Amino acid sequence: MGLIGGIARTAVVAGTATAVSNRVALRQQERWAEQGRLPAAYQAPSDYQAQPEPAPAAAAQPDPIERLKELGALRDQGILTEEEFATQKAKVLGS
Repeated sequence: MGLIGGIARTAVVAGTATAVSNRVALRQQERWAEQGRLPAAYQAPSDYQAQPEPAPAAAAQPDPIERLKELGALRDQGILTEEEFATQKAKVLGS
C-alpha cells in the first residue's frame, strides 16, 4: 500500500471513530433523558425528531499544492518514477 492508501485509510479510521463516538454520546443522552437525569441544556425539544445519521463523507482531500509538493519530493527521492509522478499529478489536478 502506498502513501495515498495510508492517508486514505487514516481518514476512514478517523471518520469511523468520530461517527461511533457521536452515536455512543447520543445513546447516552437518550438514556439520561429517559431516566430524567439529563440536564435541561441537553434535552431535545418536545417536537424534536431524530434524523438518521448521514453516510460517512469521503476522505477529505489534502491541499493540492501541498500534495504536489509531497509527490515532487517522493519523485526527487526516487520513490516515485517520473511516470508514477505524472499519473498522481494528473489525479491531483483532476485531469
